[in-house]
Amino acid sequence: MQPSEPSHTAARTSARTSARANAPTSAGTSARTAAAPRSRRRRRTARAAFAAAGTLAAATGGAYAAGWGPFASGAASSDPAAATQARAFLADWAAGRMAEAGSRTTSPGQAETTLRNFTAGLEIRKPALTAATATAAGDDTVTVPFTAKMPVAGLGTWTYASKLPLRKQQDGTWKVDWTLALVHPKLNSTDKFRLERDGAGTVPVTDRRGAPLSGGTYPSLAPVVAQLGKAAGGGPRGTIRLVDRVSGESKGTEAAFGAAPARRGEGPVRTTIDPAWQAAAEKALASKGRGKSAALVALRADTGEILAVANSPSSGFNRAVSGTYAPGSTWKIVTTSALLLKNAVEPGTVVDCPKYLTVGKQFHNMELAEHRGATFAEDFTESCNTAFISLRDKLGDREAGDVAKKYFGIGQNWNIGIPSFDGAAPPPGDQTEKAAAMIGQGKVLGNPLTMASVTATASSGTFRQPTLLPGTRDTRGTTTATPLPKNVVDQLRAMMRATVTDGTARGLADLPGDVGAKTGTAEVSEQAPNNGWVAAHRGGIAVAAVVEGGLSGSASAVPIVHDVLAAVPAAGGS
Repeated sequence: MQPSEPSHTAARTSARTSARANAPTSAGTSARTAAAPRSRRRRRTARAAFAAAGTLAAATGGAYAAGWGPFASGAASSDPAAATQARAFLADWAAGRMAEAGSRTTSPGQAETTLRNFTAGLEIRKPALTAATATAAGDDTVTVPFTAKMPVAGLGTWTYASKLPLRKQQDGTWKVDWTLALVHPKLNSTDKFRLERDGAGTVPVTDRRGAPLSGGTYPSLAPVVAQLGKAAGGGPRGTIRLVDRVSGESKGTEAAFGAAPARRGEGPVRTTIDPAWQAAAEKALASKGRGKSAALVALRADTGEILAVANSPSSGFNRAVSGTYAPGSTWKIVTTSALLLKNAVEPGTVVDCPKYLTVGKQFHNMELAEHRGATFAEDFTESCNTAFISLRDKLGDREAGDVAKKYFGIGQNWNIGIPSFDGAAPPPGDQTEKAAAMIGQGKVLGNPLTMASVTATASSGTFRQPTLLPGTRDTRGTTTATPLPKNVVDQLRAMMRATVTDGTARGLADLPGDVGAKTGTAEVSEQAPNNGWVAAHRGGIAVAAVVEGGLSGSASAVPIVHDVLAAVPAAGGS
């Protein structure tokens, strides 16, 4: 997932400008780094061919080989030396080497001053300048069109097109024929550009009771608060305007950044977040996460309202709702539902659990465990992979995935209030993939959000689309689901309860209330340690957690969820 833009306090400011170009700048403000120039070099004799894009930036030592770039072929009418000089000028400009860029022009001093002031005055960082094919305008002149992408700090990217005129000098070299218009077609001696910021669009976000939410109090919610505020019309805004150099009068807007003006008179954005659950989740990840990347979601089964979203580390990627993980054996809740719906198995059916089972490749159980003569319910509570895989022929290739979508909403387009990954269970490509899918591996993907929802559906019988915004569940009508039959729900609840009292989630057994759970251990690769999972429910609340590299759900994820459930009363979250 990608970081959110910070909100700004209410203030409207204009960047200071100078009459010579745009705003002046102090020494050292120019960008120091940029990506190396990328282009295509034609194959020559024994040399290998080099391929790269036409984006121009810094190059070590400022050395450029003739014949590189989009000018190396298909531009017979232009001089390769002119193309090389144009490319070098753009690279120096992009890298912030304004003196070097100026020296490649017919007016070094003016060019250096203008380029330096133009970049600083508009708060542009690390521009990307991409050249197009050069064309000869005459015997001694060449034109190189280019696209400028100017990232404006905290706002977005200003993109425009311009052209470099190059003229051959008396000594046979080429220089950029300096003019203000090459920096931008509308830059001239009477007009310049001005950056105006408007940070008045901040929209407050509250918890379910109306108390303010902030990343300072709940670090994991910082990106969530920013996303919700921005969606409501908040976040930083700004414009780049063409103005008269003397009067400052605006002559037009060249670029606009940010969302539409903030909502008027509608108040703050109220969420479904419960402060008790959120605080417990943050604390549990910090104390029991052992410094590993981890995430947790808690939600109400009867409404889908999300009570807590927590990540460790708290900044950056929101793995709780946007992560894409193999859910491992927590997915056996879905597989079990598919088997029960088809009457392919009953909890008391004997389904042997050997150490190994080969279906294209060898599958095994955690710690090579085996349970000869085990019932299906025992296979569930002890999370026996080989037993579940042995039942693969009881289901059609698409059947488990269809059940996931029809009854659990997996793979449908959820609308939780912020971007989310809503799970995937595509048809397997072969029998090995089908075997893997039976135990939540292969192409099956989820995250704490989806697995908390799966648990909520299994315990309540009905899928309710998760949401962070009360009263706005699935406003686009993009999700539909069929309730699970009562007998299936009763059997799922009984097996999840037995997993706590007698199975792999025994670490939750001391908690008050009718706690049910399913643990999971998901393979990542042969080299990387397994991820640990647990999905649990109590009192109408579903919780799911993943710990990257946690080795097993019992050892890593269960202690986290235990602390969360212990911290919040059994009747909490209402």
